[in-house]
Amino acid sequence: MPTLIYCYDAYCGWCYGFSEVIKKIHSEYKDKLDFEVLSGGMILPEEPVSIGATAKYIETAYQRVEEITGTKFGEDYLWHIKHPDASDWFPNSEKPAIALCIFKDYHPDQQISFASDLQYALHFEGRDLTDDEAYRLLLDKYNIPAEEFYEKLMDEEYKEQAYYEFALCKQLKVDGFPAVFIQLSETKFYMITRGYTPYETLNERIQNVLKENDIPI
Repeated sequence: MPTLIYCYDAYCGWCYGFSEVIKKIHSEYKDKLDFEVLSGGMILPEEPVSIGATAKYIETAYQRVEEITGTKFGEDYLWHIKHPDASDWFPNSEKPAIALCIFKDYHPDQQISFASDLQYALHFEGRDLTDDEAYRLLLDKYNIPAEEFYEKLMDEEYKEQAYYEFALCKQLKVDGFPAVFIQLSETKFYMITRGYTPYETLNERIQNVLKENDIPI
């Protein structure tokens, strides 16, 4: 079965805006395509960097994301963007990427849903994804044993998996998020979007790839 690969980052505002689109695509194609979410490692500073470094940019960019996608950012998230000097946030893509790798062990068929929930936790509820406690509510939702999850969160094996995903995104020449591919074989990939794309356009591109390769829709 062909695989749809969704390259995203938990901290990417445009990916947050794209959540409803990719969830609809998943709902439409889950019986025809396998789905794989790869974390891109968008923010990996060698030394922690405060949200203040990007707050000014985000303050303008989030409004554009809302305007184009119809998605709303939550007040608890925006407080950190509007009060960066008072915020204790030091964004880093590593921990949510590790969390996604762990989640795949439990529910490989719900990767799209979990990635979307991670983004909602950050961009709407204002949860700090570098804080272990930010994940607790999601563990309840997906019936993942908390003790096991937190053990795995500290396990080097899952960190390696996360960095392997970052490397795969680089190998696919992803330089912006979201990015979506259809993989038909080990060497045959189609990039079907780079950047936010509405559902109708994305759906049409998927259909075109499947038709071109004589894959039943």
